Amino acid sequence: MTAVAEPDGVARSIDPGVVAGMLDEVYAVCRDDTSGSPADYIPELAAVAPDSFGLCLATADGLVYAVGDTGIEFTIQSISKPFTYALALVDRGLAGVAEHIDVEPSGEPFNEISLEPDTQRPSNPMINSGAITAASLIHGRDAADKFERVRRCYSRFAGRELQMNQAVYESEARTGYRNRAIGYMLRSVGIIDVDPDDAVDRYFRQCSIEITCADLAVMAATLADNGVNPRTGERALSTALTERVLSVMTTCGMYNAAGDWVTTVGLPAKSGVGGGIIAVLPGQIGISVYSPRLDGQGNSVRGVAACRELSRRLELHFCHVTRSARTAIRADYSVAQVPSRSRRSPEDAEVLAAHGDRARVYELHGDLLFAGAERAVRAIESKVGALDALVIDLRRVGEVSAVARGMLDALQTELVRGGSRVALVDPDAKLGHEASSLDPGDPRGRVFIDRDTAAEWCEDIILDLHRPPGQRAQTSIGLDEHPLLAGLDAGYRTRLAADFEPRTFARGELIADRGDPRSGLYLILDGRVRATFSGTDGRVHRLLTLSAGMSFGEIPMLIGEPFMYEISAETTVRVAVMPPDVFDQLTEGHPRLKLALLQRLAAGAYEQMAATVRTLSGNAGNY
Repeated sequence: MTAVAEPDGVARSIDPGVVAGMLDEVYAVCRDDTSGSPADYIPELAAVAPDSFGLCLATADGLVYAVGDTGIEFTIQSISKPFTYALALVDRGLAGVAEHIDVEPSGEPFNEISLEPDTQRPSNPMINSGAITAASLIHGRDAADKFERVRRCYSRFAGRELQMNQAVYESEARTGYRNRAIGYMLRSVGIIDVDPDDAVDRYFRQCSIEITCADLAVMAATLADNGVNPRTGERALSTALTERVLSVMTTCGMYNAAGDWVTTVGLPAKSGVGGGIIAVLPGQIGISVYSPRLDGQGNSVRGVAACRELSRRLELHFCHVTRSARTAIRADYSVAQVPSRSRRSPEDAEVLAAHGDRARVYELHGDLLFAGAERAVRAIESKVGALDALVIDLRRVGEVSAVARGMLDALQTELVRGGSRVALVDPDAKLGHEASSLDPGDPRGRVFIDRDTAAEWCEDIILDLHRPPGQRAQTSIGLDEHPLLAGLDAGYRTRLAADFEPRTFARGELIADRGDPRSGLYLILDGRVRATFSGTDGRVHRLLTLSAGMSFGEIPMLIGEPFMYEISAETTVRVAVMPPDVFDQLTEGHPRLKLALLQRLAAGAYEQMAATVRTLSGNAGNY
């Protein structure tokens, strides 16, 4: 089971979804590595449970996926450094901070007692000398006020009020001789101009602030979201300063292992000797890990391994760039809202109006890398068990990464297990399935070249499942049952019936081509006909499908214009046809009958046009 932290901040156990399941897999891969040991130079840090392990992934819109010991509180330690550096940048500005702290990788251990030989500045704010300098630059009335500003800064990033662990602070203060030596060295060369004990004490206090793995994930996601906390909506840091902080984290955040980290993980990051690591994919996600066992560089062993595995599996390396990290869902709607162009009988239309919300179309767009696919999967997963049929439309999708392809395949499997039939609109086979390549009996459905035929597939599923007992699809009627005649009085009905000639067309046979002259008024008695047109994409698209009880050819008959589109038999079709000369002769011989017929034709044409307009207006530009 995987915990997912909701916007109220409470972690709840749920059945793993696609993304949560991937996080579980990474957790399982790294869990058995018990190499390394907790930091012991600070007595309180040595007292933690060494095999605790938590892993979180937070999206830039505020959802936290969590697995393992993500609610255990531990002290932030050196992960505090980028956040205090951020506050120093706010207080002193870029130029003011740059006078005191450089931004170059040091290639030395984090607690090295050394400065840049030419400028006497610390190499960067991620090593202890730079972090103590950053703490000295914080504005405030006194020492207590300065630390309170640091605490509030961290709390804005985390989205909740954080507190200091007094026992850890006292343990650090008792044993922090090396850091005091660094503070006095900085004061001796004029890099800090305040009491070095005050600066070092503030550094001890900031390192002793308690957080959880879930808190760190939100802090990382706030950096990913250009300094805006995705949970609270509060701006914790300006966009420009966020870029500066992330840049320094990229080159310096993992100390003398930074080069290996950038090449294998490729994310701005910061580790702490408390066992935490944060990593950030700007614009997309934040990652946090808690595992106290450290390697020789002072980084969490499992934390490094988990971040490498996530980066590899989810294709998170920042050099793998997507054109857009926004949500991949362009639109979603039910077939009740946007029906197909298959005209239905009144009885079937009632069923679709009542149950059409149980079939839904999701249109995706843009490049599908991890973040975009995650948002799409998350939205669609929320409908598991609530839909009878679902269509994923990929026509406007550009690049589909391997991880996104795997996520969508897994989503299809998950939906099927939940009782939904799933189909794709994927004419270019972006997911590797050719149109109609799946077995029609496969519960995953089929692959279509356009949304309209996929929507019709959904409607057929809804009708099969929800037609009232005893009600069957109307596939065959007699001439006198056709609505065009059935609405007339008995005398007119008998007279008109004699003027229609029976005809049959084989499946696929062309009944009328675009530009053909009027050829009759066709009443469909059995089967289906399809009106199609050639699109600018070179494909043939359906305008509408008509079935038993419907008619076509009336517009050319009424106005004398040729057919504007192709009409062909979708199945074997039986029709009754009134030839043009018979239709014309009604004006002279039976004007009242002609008027009644025209009224029925106008009503039918209006109803058909209204249905088409509803479909087009509900999904304009999609056909």
